[in-house]
Amino acid sequence: MGDLSTLFAPQRVAVVGASDEDGTVGHAITSNLLSEFEGETVAVNPNREEVLGLHCHDSVADVPDVDVAIVVVPAPIALQVLREAAEAGIEDVVVITAGFSEAGSDGSSRESELIAIAEEYDLNVVGPNSLGIMSTSVGMNATFGPRSADPGNISFMSQSGAFITAVLDWAADHDIGFRDIVSLGNKAVLDEVDFVEQWGDDPDTDVILGYLEDVNDGQEFIDAAYEVTRETPIVAVKSGRTEAGASAAASHTGAIAGSDQAYEAGFKQAGVLRVESVQELFDFASILAGQPLPDSEGVAIVTNAGGPGVMTTDAVGDSRLQLADFEEATLDSLSESLPEEANIFNPIDVIGDATVDRFSTAIEIALGDPAVGMVVVLACPTATLSFEGLADETVRLQEEYGTPIAATLMGGSATEPAADELRDAGIPTYFDPARAVHSLDALAEYAEIKRRDRVEPTTFDVDRARAREIIESAVDRGRTQLGVESMALLDAYGIPTPQGEVVDSPSDAEDVAADIEGDVVMKIVSPDISHKSDIGGVEVGVAQADVRDAYEDIVVRARNYQPDASIVGVQIQEMVDLDTGTETIVGVSRDPQFGPLVMFGLGGIFVEVMEDTSFRVAPVAEPAVREMFDEIKSAPLLRGARGREPADLDALVETIQRVSQLVTDFPAITELDINPVVAMPDGVAAIDLRLTLDQEKL
Repeated sequence: MGDLSTLFAPQRVAVVGASDEDGTVGHAITSNLLSEFEGETVAVNPNREEVLGLHCHDSVADVPDVDVAIVVVPAPIALQVLREAAEAGIEDVVVITAGFSEAGSDGSSRESELIAIAEEYDLNVVGPNSLGIMSTSVGMNATFGPRSADPGNISFMSQSGAFITAVLDWAADHDIGFRDIVSLGNKAVLDEVDFVEQWGDDPDTDVILGYLEDVNDGQEFIDAAYEVTRETPIVAVKSGRTEAGASAAASHTGAIAGSDQAYEAGFKQAGVLRVESVQELFDFASILAGQPLPDSEGVAIVTNAGGPGVMTTDAVGDSRLQLADFEEATLDSLSESLPEEANIFNPIDVIGDATVDRFSTAIEIALGDPAVGMVVVLACPTATLSFEGLADETVRLQEEYGTPIAATLMGGSATEPAADELRDAGIPTYFDPARAVHSLDALAEYAEIKRRDRVEPTTFDVDRARAREIIESAVDRGRTQLGVESMALLDAYGIPTPQGEVVDSPSDAEDVAADIEGDVVMKIVSPDISHKSDIGGVEVGVAQADVRDAYEDIVVRARNYQPDASIVGVQIQEMVDLDTGTETIVGVSRDPQFGPLVMFGLGGIFVEVMEDTSFRVAPVAEPAVREMFDEIKSAPLLRGARGREPADLDALVETIQRVSQLVTDFPAITELDINPVVAMPDGVAAIDLRLTLDQEKL
């Protein structure tokens, strides 16, 4: 990708396919450009002498110094135009034309040719199948949408052109403005990463918004967004939350992990704030663009209405935030300043007859408390309160103290002048107090994202050659489903496993068991039997004298359960004391966009029922692994709940990182389950293994 600054600040734009026929795309784009664009609009159409008062050129190559070409001609001709534009020295092209990869095999061939031309000439191409682009900095509306954006400091990209037109209509009614807007279309050349990087370098873009249906390269997106979110927040709606492909998965991890988990994990690692609605998208955008970041997560609520104050308190309880615990000096000041009937504790209730002065005094006292990092100003209409006066004071206090404020004005048209004043000052306003709290929560989350230091994943000293030999040997034998017979793979990567071996006869079982101290665990080894415990394929606590009989019983049960199953043998394994440990699962599935997706959670036989899991995209660094612990509901078990001795979390962190390194090193591993990984007070033990190989990725 080249520099995209000219794409958003051109001096001359050519519309190839300009038309004076009302209702056509060429007419709409030309008309939109002529209405506001500060630069020159050039019409290109060999079949017209004039369009909307503009002289028509036969070819874009006939026009000197064109910065951006907007291509509206039919798909086969669009490729010819693209090459003509490139040979004329035009670097930025927006292909509005549809009929490419979204239109079957012929369209896909055309899109491949478009990509080849762009690569040959190093072109910046938006689309194809795009609504177009806008930039309010130069009054450019190069779309066929019905309205332009109002100026602002938000840049917005969308894979849906219809979503852009709907958002612009909605945003105009809510006084929300934009810097740049891009309809990504098919993303044949320029994609979300290019625009994240461009707007991250743009000092006039304060917030980046995105409506995304997918990303082209998940790891590239994570890397780019991580760097940009150090300075510029990114908020995204990601559509398509289904667990695509989960039904075909062979492992626990594959059954639980869907594409949405990969996006959730990738966005989290990138520092992208994910939302689920247009309302949230712009709630977050407004507060991130208008308010400073908090220095703590303590919230003060100042209200003239008890019920809404309780609603706001509940919303705080549902968030990462907490009600600020006021100092005695703050309580004393509130007690001296407010009526006896008022509530001086958080939430502060200045009661229904409060004037602007009383409201303002309470807000200022709250802002002065060291525990307060944010304030919600919540007002209902009364005969004694002027919303406009309250807005004046709120703006003054926010500027004086520099503490983020969100306002909730619970009224109708009477609140509009005050709401306009607050929004003009960057203070977002809401009717619903839960939205105010949710937005402050996003502000606090972004503050945490900015404070986060980048930690590179640890690279451990492992025996990669041995691991490769194990994998290649399995593939040579035609094996794509491996089980505990491949535990040596874990050993090669320094992942602790119990002493043991897979055997294929009762006598060998006795020999291996004799070398293990104490009773043993015995498990059927078959790529065709997933849930070994369910069919009697596992015996725990087998005494040395009973090993031969246990071997024969296990094999018979497996044969009875599935006569055609391939039986590799029986694993003889040292017993691990499960009473002192917690069964967890470490797994991996491979996502088409993001690559290996690491799962951690509560393990054992109920993993698919409980689904108490957390995900990250590999490679995973230590801080991300520790975050995974915090995200599962069963985390207290690991930390020593109800008198249990805490698990060795450091050993568990290292194990997850080593698994992450293993699947990063070997793309041939498409799915992997280590279940359980027993987390004990003095280490971990990987008890069982199942993995799937793709021989084409060796």
